[in-house]
Amino acid sequence: MRVIKIHTFLLLLAIFCSVGHNIYGQKIKGKKGKTTEASLREAEFYFTEGEKYYILEDYAKALVLFQKSLEINGENATVHYKIAQILSKGNELQKALESVKEAIRLDADNKYFYVLAAEIYSQLGDFENASATYEGMIGRLDNTEQYLFELAALYLYQGRYDDALGSYDKIEKAYGLSEEVIFQKQKIHLQNNNLEQALAEGQKLVDAFPGEESYVLKQVEILLSNDKLDEAKEILEKHITSYPQGAQARLMMAGLKRKEGDLEGARKDLMVAFQSSELSAQNKIQLLAEYRMQLKKEELEGFGIELAKVVVQVHPDVADAHAIYGDILQTLGKTEPAKNQYKHALELDNSNFNIWQNILQLYLELNKLDSVIIVSEEALELFPNQGSLYYYNGAANLQQRNYEEAVPMLEQGKKLSSSNLGLVSVFNGMLGDAYNGLKNYAKSDVAYEAALDFDPDNYIVLNNYSYYLALRREKLEKAEKMSAKVVKNNPTNATYIDTYAWVLYMREKYKEAKKVMEKAFKEDPDNVTAIHYEHYGDILFKLGDIDAAVKNWRIAKGLNPNAELIDQKIADRKLYEQ
Repeated sequence: MRVIKIHTFLLLLAIFCSVGHNIYGQKIKGKKGKTTEASLREAEFYFTEGEKYYILEDYAKALVLFQKSLEINGENATVHYKIAQILSKGNELQKALESVKEAIRLDADNKYFYVLAAEIYSQLGDFENASATYEGMIGRLDNTEQYLFELAALYLYQGRYDDALGSYDKIEKAYGLSEEVIFQKQKIHLQNNNLEQALAEGQKLVDAFPGEESYVLKQVEILLSNDKLDEAKEILEKHITSYPQGAQARLMMAGLKRKEGDLEGARKDLMVAFQSSELSAQNKIQLLAEYRMQLKKEELEGFGIELAKVVVQVHPDVADAHAIYGDILQTLGKTEPAKNQYKHALELDNSNFNIWQNILQLYLELNKLDSVIIVSEEALELFPNQGSLYYYNGAANLQQRNYEEAVPMLEQGKKLSSSNLGLVSVFNGMLGDAYNGLKNYAKSDVAYEAALDFDPDNYIVLNNYSYYLALRREKLEKAEKMSAKVVKNNPTNATYIDTYAWVLYMREKYKEAKKVMEKAFKEDPDNVTAIHYEHYGDILFKLGDIDAAVKNWRIAKGLNPNAELIDQKIADRKLYEQ
């Protein structure tokens, strides 16, 4: 292993020593002004040692050794260059500049000396001298055209646009047509408000690479940015005539036609673009996402869905294609087909958390609570730290009165959502309901109070809390205040009105309860349920109107035959309470 290291070092050393054209092939004067073989060997030794430490990146030792070599022969250009390199690395730029300038004075035919000098000038912010250094090198030495790129950039820094254009012309002459050079020249011409010349430069690429759509589109973009709409359309139409399947050109044309009000023409161009495999699935999905937000409902229902169908047909194995189709269907309220698209997306790729959330939301809206529970449990295996999944599972179990299952899910979701106080409040409200279902009233009240501490105007929590207090016949004054607040701000909600009436009933305010309950039938008749009629019957019974009470109980039974005690109430014409 040691032998290999030595050989590697000698090889690198030989490469570095080649920089100075065999720099020690000249005779060197000794201390008394005479050339001696000893001084030659001594200078060579210091240089060789300096190179060794330079390669090892021990620049401090290398600098000392190079300086000793220079003391013996101050006319050695390469040693000045090496010293300049080290000083430059140490950010001693002025000293480095003096050393490299001396190297150039001693040897004006080494391009590496010029390059280092130009770099140092650039670091000092002296772009004028940096560009002058490159000019001198390129004018003097052959095979230095590659540095025209650096020279052009320096001209641009100085605002010397004509000089930069001249450099780019020389680059084209040396290397041929280049996209990078053309685009740089176009930028300069546009900055100089020379639209015609900018387009002429771009046309070189169009002519040299017929069918390369990106070059055509670049021309169109320049025209559009300069309000040359007709000329832009003319170029696009010509390109589409020759290359009718050009997806990007079709997209751009569709945008122009849409602005002009030619919606049918825009639809045709978009359809061609979306049917093309040249346009990536992700581009199409991004466009559909934009259309979903921009298009009117009738446009989305027609053309939006049509495009989405094309995307899933052309890219059937792309999960996001089905997901965006599902998003559009969901936006239009088409929950069942939206759910199917989301399911297909998950079959292709189950790693997209948003799709899991979307399908759970749809199941919840469709009241498919068993599906919510099953799907949320599947999702939790993949995303165990996502609080919203515990929300869906807990909410479904809560609605099914599976309180034992709901509580741990809701508690875990609450813990994971600690940074989102709004979501924590939602969990607390649901926990209030769940603990009440378990008859753990102390924890229920704590949860409700915590939810209201965050949002005192949470009407769902205020309603549920007051209703359950009424059923328990506890804190009835507090329950009445909460329920009254809810109805005051939601005067047409039958559910909230029923709760307020029932709180008044529990407080034996039967006449007030009757008036309040009658508002439910008047203000929100479509949402009146069996419980409203049964409660109203109970209130009427307390007021002594037995016939009216039985009549309302019978209506309640018709709406919900399984209501507890309803048959006894009707049969005995008597009030039974739980």
